[in-house]
Amino acid sequence: MSQSQPNDPLKETFRPETDPALDQQVEAALEGADLDHVYGFDKPEAQQPGAVVADPDLDLERPGMRPGLITKVDIARGEVFVHLGGKDQGMVPLIQYDQPPHVGAQEMFYVDRFDERESMFQLSRRGAVSTAAWDTVQIGQTLEGSVTGLNKGGLEMQVGQLRAFMPAGQVDLVYHKDISIFLGQKLQVEVTQVDRKARNLIVSRRRVLEREKEEAKGKLMQELEVGQQRRGTIRSVTDYGAFVDLGGADGLLHVTEMTHRRGVKPADIVNVGDVVDVKIIKFDKETGKLSLSLKATMPDPWLGAETRYAVGTPVSGRVVKVESFGAFIEVEEGIEGLLPISEMSWQRLRNAREIAKEGDTLRLVVIALDVNAKKITFSLKQAAPDPWSEAPTKFSRGSVIEGTVLRTAEFGAFVELEKGVEGLVHISELADHRVKTVSDVVKPGDRVQVRVLEVDPENRRLSLSIRRSKEPAAPEPAAAAPAPPAKKKSNRVLRGGLEF
Repeated sequence: MSQSQPNDPLKETFRPETDPALDQQVEAALEGADLDHVYGFDKPEAQQPGAVVADPDLDLERPGMRPGLITKVDIARGEVFVHLGGKDQGMVPLIQYDQPPHVGAQEMFYVDRFDERESMFQLSRRGAVSTAAWDTVQIGQTLEGSVTGLNKGGLEMQVGQLRAFMPAGQVDLVYHKDISIFLGQKLQVEVTQVDRKARNLIVSRRRVLEREKEEAKGKLMQELEVGQQRRGTIRSVTDYGAFVDLGGADGLLHVTEMTHRRGVKPADIVNVGDVVDVKIIKFDKETGKLSLSLKATMPDPWLGAETRYAVGTPVSGRVVKVESFGAFIEVEEGIEGLLPISEMSWQRLRNAREIAKEGDTLRLVVIALDVNAKKITFSLKQAAPDPWSEAPTKFSRGSVIEGTVLRTAEFGAFVELEKGVEGLVHISELADHRVKTVSDVVKPGDRVQVRVLEVDPENRRLSLSIRRSKEPAAPEPAAAAPAPPAKKKSNRVLRGGLEF
């Protein structure tokens, strides 16, 4: 200092033993604070006078990020002094700041190591470059480096003055098929292995991210509540749902909570990387388990359904699933109903698949609705005219009609006269001779002439005959002759054969 010129501007920047300006800044920043508590004087004294008492929260085996209070800025030495709680002090290189920080400011710092010579911790700011050299680098230290190359096993990095290697499995929290996307990037890493003799330095970005995630998770867990709506990112997709990162905590978005529709696959709804708004529907603070819902953020499709789908309303629907008892029909996203097999056709059906197939679009009519239970029932046959309404006229008794054999039974054959209208030809009416087996005379698909014997529209039954179809039509019964008028009863009295 004696060699400095009187007007040397650097002279003003050297810190004297007592710096009134800095003392005033410290006093202003700590005004009103409990200094005994801030500096840890309220803690028990160390057993050995003069020894450095480390804060129990500081784990030197696994250095991590800790809060600190800036107590002094030494511009001349390029150092920022930080109080870490208790009697623990730390130092951050001033070069890690774009502008000198304010005394009294609180920040989060990475604890790199403990400097026994200075009796304080060496710290780094989040995102700041730590100068690393072989004589100072140690396991657990957090550094920043640039990705300079790629090889079969991972990434090559330049960390301060040292060359380092990061295995592919330590690059991120999730697997990357192509890690070349990190080339040229600056990354925060943790030293996991040091071999000074062989000049080998192994680092991990994953450990840094895990720490940051745990810190963010701890803060987030204090904020989360059931019923909150949060924005998250799809981290992975499985057969049963997807996991959503809410910014430090993962929650399960089950497939049943993805959409109001049923029978969908998670991959049809979301993809890895998608940003979604979800609602918290379950939260166990002890285990940290979160259950999320995407559909809970959407309008309920059943609102107003009593108006849109009143009984008797014609609708179009898509067949989403077919069962032996009927088919499930989707009329809009989130609203599905049942089309029973009994309402599929005016004909008798053995299997619903005779009429409906998945993906088909059908014209239906609503025949039942329960909004509270979210149930709706459809009819396909009632969406078209009832063919039996004109059956008594079109298929009058004695008329001869051509029809198609639909199926056979031991007692006869069922013949369709037109779509939805069929009748029974009893085995005794198949032929003029005695028939042992129905299939000896007719088979399904045969076209046959039949005569209508009986019509029962109320029970939707027709009695038919093949053997009588070639007989001449029976003449209509003649109208009965009018009865002679009744002889008028006389009021006269006969006496002795004489009328009076």
